[in-house]
Amino acid sequence: MSGFVEKPEPIQVPGLVHLHTGKVRELYRNEAGDLVMVASDRISAYDWVLPTEIPDKGRVLTRLSLWWFDQLADLLPHHVLSTEPPAGAPGDWAGRTLVCKSLNMVPVECVARGYLTGSGLAEYDESRTVCGLALPEGLVDGSELPAPIFTPATKAAVGEHDENVSYEEVARQVGAETAAQLRQATLAAYSRARDIARDRGIILADTKFEFGFDGETLVIADEVLTPDSSRFWPAEQWEPGHAQPSYDKQFVRDWLTSAESGWDRRGEQPPPPLPQHIVDATRAKYVEAYERLTGTSWS
Repeated sequence: MSGFVEKPEPIQVPGLVHLHTGKVRELYRNEAGDLVMVASDRISAYDWVLPTEIPDKGRVLTRLSLWWFDQLADLLPHHVLSTEPPAGAPGDWAGRTLVCKSLNMVPVECVARGYLTGSGLAEYDESRTVCGLALPEGLVDGSELPAPIFTPATKAAVGEHDENVSYEEVARQVGAETAAQLRQATLAAYSRARDIARDRGIILADTKFEFGFDGETLVIADEVLTPDSSRFWPAEQWEPGHAQPSYDKQFVRDWLTSAESGWDRRGEQPPPPLPQHIVDATRAKYVEAYERLTGTSWS
């Protein structure tokens, strides 16, 4: 069992139709047919959306995505039309709203990995492959791969795991030409972002993108290269052979699996509220990632 500890009631705004409540974002459609994405401060772990929010998280994700869209603009068009909240929206929507072009979305999580960890490591330990791609012997948690690889996954509902699939399976689902476009775009965007992050002392271990079509044009969508969609590691602490320190919600995961939380992640009870020190530490990591990557102060 998983999902929302307590699913929020969506805010109703005149002229907007509410379409979907995701783990972090609320999705609306405006009268012009554009999508309005609002990033909340919700945080998820172990397939649960937790009852405690992380202040400013939605704004960090939004501002960082916009910064990355600019860095990738010569490689790929993006879907953002405006950052202005619609008339009548709550004041809290400022800084966390994106008005976006409605695309024909491709139902594939496009994952690029430059380092071995997470579900890729688990598969490698069993078969020396990731998504059917053979990898050399001797790799460990945190190892840099010989070259970045495209390891797609199927999109799952809230509370379910995305499932890694082979490139051949993606080609069967969306067609060989689209699959080739997805792989090329994913690896190009990852390589650009990896180099930018490396110059700022951060390792981009892996990341996931979502794409859609505007007519015949492939467009990058949703959020990009945030601590929610990527693994960012401090380069100065990189040491293969164990889990790496990271700019994400690891504080949350570690606390939830600690004796202090009293929560059994394999049981049926939802996770408890987060203590203030975990909230503060997690917020600080999100802000630090933003500041190191962009070179600008958050405040």
